Amino acid sequence: MDDRFNTIAGWTLFAGIVALGSAIVSTKIFEQEPLEKPGYAIQGVEAEGAAGGEAADPPVAAVLATADAAAGAKLFGKCAACHSIAQGGANMIGPNLYATVGEAIATGKGGYAFSDALKGKGGNWTFDNLYLWLKSPRTFAPGTKMTFAGMSAPQDRANIIAYLNAQGSNVPLPPPPAAGAAAAPAAAANATAPAANAAEPAKK
Repeated sequence: MDDRFNTIAGWTLFAGIVALGSAIVSTKIFEQEPLEKPGYAIQGVEAEGAAGGEAADPPVAAVLATADAAAGAKLFGKCAACHSIAQGGANMIGPNLYATVGEAIATGKGGYAFSDALKGKGGNWTFDNLYLWLKSPRTFAPGTKMTFAGMSAPQDRANIIAYLNAQGSNVPLPPPPAAGAAAAPAAAANATAPAANAAEPAKK
């Protein structure tokens, strides 16, 4: 009886060792490492670690050339919960925005308590600065108490700036960039991209 038990136990142990060894060997054989470069491209899927591909904003002068202050007035409705814009209007959650374009950043406004982050920016509310501020206040002045997330569309930002400018500022708009200057960034981007039909034989 003891011999039979020992035999069964021995074969069971042997089978376990064989199974364990097979698992280890198969793991090594089929182990995969991430590829340095994908073997083939999948349309619509970005390569891991690639840049988001977000296009650079056009210059503010370019979008201001087609800005619509009336459209900006409608967009300003989103701001009206926190800002007044009437001449002599009171500060609310945010400062009164009358005659803001061209004004020094974070000064005046009837003693409004600006954040230290915005006070530290210095300079004036130029068209360029307003363009960047409206895109992302937290990026423009990290630590700002402004809770507005930002507005990504360049034309929407330009429309609001045009409306703000018409409310007591009336700063002359910058001249639109020359056609060649506006096209330069796109031309540079195209120059770095491979031509799609470079290897295609000429059609007869």
